[in-house]
Amino acid sequence: MLKFIHAADIHLDSPLRGLDQYDGCPAETIRGAARRAFENLIQLAIAEKVDFILLAGDIYDGDWPDYTTGLFFIEQLKKLKAKNIPVVLLYGNHDAQSRITKQLTLPDNTQVLNVDSPQTLKLGKLPVAIHGQGFAHQAEDRNIALVYPPAVPGHFNIGMLHTSLDGREGHATYAPCSKAELMTHGYQYWALGHIHQRESVNGDGKLRIEFPGNVQGRHIRETGAKGCLLVEVDAKLNAMPEFRALDVFRWADLAISAADAETLDDVLAEAGSAILEAKANAGRRALAVRLNITCPATLCAKLADDLDKLRAELTAQLPDEVWLEKVKLRPTAAPDAVQDLGDAGTVVQAVLDGITADRAHFDGDCGKMIGTLPAELRGPFTMKSDEDMQKQFEELFQEIRERAALLLGAGSRTEGSP
Repeated sequence: MLKFIHAADIHLDSPLRGLDQYDGCPAETIRGAARRAFENLIQLAIAEKVDFILLAGDIYDGDWPDYTTGLFFIEQLKKLKAKNIPVVLLYGNHDAQSRITKQLTLPDNTQVLNVDSPQTLKLGKLPVAIHGQGFAHQAEDRNIALVYPPAVPGHFNIGMLHTSLDGREGHATYAPCSKAELMTHGYQYWALGHIHQRESVNGDGKLRIEFPGNVQGRHIRETGAKGCLLVEVDAKLNAMPEFRALDVFRWADLAISAADAETLDDVLAEAGSAILEAKANAGRRALAVRLNITCPATLCAKLADDLDKLRAELTAQLPDEVWLEKVKLRPTAAPDAVQDLGDAGTVVQAVLDGITADRAHFDGDCGKMIGTLPAELRGPFTMKSDEDMQKQFEELFQEIRERAALLLGAGSRTEGSP
């Protein structure tokens, strides 16, 4: 009866800064990945001859540094227009109406949902009613789903919403609501966005509540296959979503168990096997891997003394189109917190706490400096969300704590060490 694509969180031209610090990093490939993934979405829609496409927020990553981002998006929409495929989209927290200061006229096959109140759209003669509202401002903390319009009888009813729902780890709270509240509207399908991990919230029966995840992983916290949902609807209004991968660059966070390792070669062998398996799972895509290596404390301490050598040895055995993002060492038996390491740990902890407490001053000084830059240079800094900055900051200090615990704790048990 119907066939459509549900996608969200495209994040076109997400800056992905900081990649150039890693030797051999295919930074340009990664930066262009969101565009290539979106092109794959357009090709899928045309190949499957879908009736329409839904884009549930965060098409953009923030305000454009120039018009090339918008021009690329319009070029792709025109390909759909040539095939008579309509598009319905809404704004999310990253591309809220107030955040995108530059605007371009979209092709007439594309409709944008209101940001001031929910509305219902119908697409020509298709028996479908699409209900939804976008964000006027980034910090949308109201439960806007409560006032969505009633279901239209005789139609396949879809609710579109960019939301954290009732809370998801690692994601800021926007347009909060509950599964029970969504179920009261009598819709057959909820097309959600904002959560970057694929999730079927209510995957059985006459109602589907779906997060497709983002179309392209942007960093190591977004691992595994990324893409969209191809949804078929039968005559009884049953929706059957099927995940389709669109990503062109994949991330893998690998746990390497080398508990019985005695030498560097033993660790390399275990890591090599895990990397080959991850590359096979990624298919022809380029792959970035983070290795979390667990090995005996004494060996861990030796490897930690020369991480550059360990990284170089691992990099030397990587298959083609595989990049080593980071190596983290975890001893099989060692303190997992700096506080456990006696006087030396106390000193390290005090330094870390002092830096953490001073973050507000750090942000303020940097913010003032960034604010003085011309717009074309300021853009990449301002496009990154506070949420992402906070995550990176927390990860950095957690890594420092782990490294300190490793060197002080495991090192103290190394033969001949003081």
